[in-house]
Amino acid sequence: MLTIIRLKEPAYLVNIRSFLHENTGKDWAFGSLNITLNKMKKKGYVTTYTGKPKHTQGGKAIQYYKLTDKGYRALIDAKQLHDNMYEGFSILLSEKTTHEK
Repeated sequence: MLTIIRLKEPAYLVNIRSFLHENTGKDWAFGSLNITLNKMKKKGYVTTYTGKPKHTQGGKAIQYYKLTDKGYRALIDAKQLHDNMYEGFSILLSEKTTHEK
């Protein structure tokens, strides 16, 4: 969901995969991404719309993904959970590195 937001253009499978590769260094299988995007759609986190066919894609229409309000709320909740779990981590990390010296 973060990738869909971070892309400054309409999100579709190819540019989602490219963005993930550029930012994680990992190759993501199109099938895995499709499964994940479909699950997010079923949960109501994303919606899709189909663009007009383009000659550059062999005449196939592209399916675009857009985050819903529910998806935004899920990201906010996940960020809050993440922040709560990492609260105090920098203090613990500095204590650990101080003891190792």
